[in-house]
Amino acid sequence: MSGYTSVTDDERREMLAAIGVSSIEELFDVPAGVRLDRDLELPGGRTEAEVYDRLRELASRNADAESEICFLGAGMYDHYAPAIVDAIVSRSEFLTPYTPYQPEISQGGLQAMFEFQTAMTELTGLPLSSAGLYEGPSTVAAAGYLAIGATKRRRFVVSGGVNPESRETLATYSAGYPAEVETVPLAGGLTDLDALAAAVDESTAAVIVQYPNFLGAIEDLEPIAAIAHEAGALLIAACDPIALGILRTPGECGVDIAVGEGQPLGNRLDYGGPSFGFFCATEAQIRRMPGRIAGETTDVDGRRGFVLALQTREQHIRREKATHNICTAQALNALGGMIYLSWLGRRGLVELGELLVRRTHYARERLDGIAGVSLLHEQPVVREFAIGFDGSTEQVLRDCAAAGIAAGVPLGEEYGNGLLVAITEQRTVEQIDRLAEVLGEAVARAAPAAREEVTA
Repeated sequence: MSGYTSVTDDERREMLAAIGVSSIEELFDVPAGVRLDRDLELPGGRTEAEVYDRLRELASRNADAESEICFLGAGMYDHYAPAIVDAIVSRSEFLTPYTPYQPEISQGGLQAMFEFQTAMTELTGLPLSSAGLYEGPSTVAAAGYLAIGATKRRRFVVSGGVNPESRETLATYSAGYPAEVETVPLAGGLTDLDALAAAVDESTAAVIVQYPNFLGAIEDLEPIAAIAHEAGALLIAACDPIALGILRTPGECGVDIAVGEGQPLGNRLDYGGPSFGFFCATEAQIRRMPGRIAGETTDVDGRRGFVLALQTREQHIRREKATHNICTAQALNALGGMIYLSWLGRRGLVELGELLVRRTHYARERLDGIAGVSLLHEQPVVREFAIGFDGSTEQVLRDCAAAGIAAGVPLGEEYGNGLLVAITEQRTVEQIDRLAEVLGEAVARAAPAAREEVTA
């Protein structure tokens, strides 16, 4: 092939001899017990057309949000991603750049970061935003690490309403900090304030909640903030950015750090990613913020310009003293989020949130009316709610999938038998009615089997 030169056996032996080894195997410290010692069983080469056909055949085995009616949520949602997002993020000047250490040649990328930060501060009601982190769960862990530095304490009190994936990520990071993690239960779908007050003490670095919480309920953040601040702890809220379009901002409610998953903002469901995380905080935390911060300035001629600000927090300068090792992160995905918010506009985001509330209310009433199905709580919700029923959740999901419906996310043992059902603007009233019909039939089939197991 053009650009490649074959090496003969004699030339290979000469090169090995020049570096003092007799075989290529000597260059690798791989124990003999784990070596394959045979050629890989790979098929012969295929043409481009044959490879395409094979990959298309493999891909057809997978279900996706376009082949099923999708009611999945729990942080990743089937929102409409407008064509303008791909059109702009695919431009080479955005698609290829690395970390913008040289502002004189990175003004476009830096301005995009700056505009993204501005949008996120408006959504969260907090004055500071970084230019994006990896994804939602790791932003919770990063916020916990910031709280350790701010309070010099090593204990987190976490609501049972925080997404289990975020709590698992926090626990993993906390093992290395090290830090203790205590979870308080829910009561009636919301964080149990009495249990929270009893758990928070002078050793608590942060109280961590979700807004709305994992079961879809809208937490009242102000009393939670009061409990945290009275003990000298920070309040961290993991937020749904779409819901923030119609809810009170975390900043208004006394939250110190607002983080979350950015996938709903113009990023598709592509095997769960890639997406991006957002991180906003009060001014007191500016020098502990993880990730890059783009700042606005003027050049020597007085023209508006953009730079990376407060770089002494970052690993390319301070190495092991850095607040976070984030580097290029998910800047392209965050740009997609900024494009999506610009496309929607301030009023469009509110209208989207109001639409979700109406359709979610309709879906909640329809499913609650099914024999054998009950709501797990009666709290107000925005776009997601939890239902319970007798019988195997896995079997109910399989029956729904056979009818072309991804009915929801299984709740797991912690929350009881049932599903978390999510609504986006792509779910029509007719599709919600179809869900109610299919789910009702699936639950009816599963319930007798559950009763037989109990009797046996």
